[in-house]
Amino acid sequence: MDVIVGEDGLARPAWASSDPLLQEYYDTEWGMPVRDERGLFERLSLEAFQSGLSWATILRKRENFRAAFAGFDPDTVAAFDEDDRARLLQDAGIIRNRAKIEATIRNAAATVSLRGEGGLPHLIWSYRPQRTPVPRTMAEVPTTSDESRAMARELKRRGFSFVGPTTAFALMEAVGIVDTHLVDSHRRGASGLWRPDGGAVQDG
Repeated sequence: MDVIVGEDGLARPAWASSDPLLQEYYDTEWGMPVRDERGLFERLSLEAFQSGLSWATILRKRENFRAAFAGFDPDTVAAFDEDDRARLLQDAGIIRNRAKIEATIRNAAATVSLRGEGGLPHLIWSYRPQRTPVPRTMAEVPTTSDESRAMARELKRRGFSFVGPTTAFALMEAVGIVDTHLVDSHRRGASGLWRPDGGAVQDG
């Protein structure tokens, strides 16, 4: 088993057991349903910035990202101009990666353009599978799925970038579309969307 029982008696995976920031994120947010446009745009953006880095690095800069990207309001970010791009590239509080900054602005515009066709929440949640993984060890936790590959293809078709199958799956994990909490974790099933056997709660 890959869980660690903390001083509070609760079992968590190793990645959420040592750093207090990661533990709080794991205990209160990761895997809980997010269905609003701004919330999903923020998490999609942060997952893209995380590519090649640790999630702890992103969490420590999260409030800086929110300040830099206008609270991840898609309309505001989509209207960012060259002055905004220059400001972001000089902002030591975020990840100063030009390609990821450009992708976030482009993805904001793509998010706005989706509103006439159901919106970003509808698109992302349409890839919720009928079953979720039931991992007992970290080695059993997948990094992609048929659904994440299909989601990444569709997002790219809609004008999004920095959203490959791995990033799409990480997003699905973060916002509750799948539950990859280890079976013995105290957070397994916390979203209310999945049965212990991995089947979907149909009214979730």
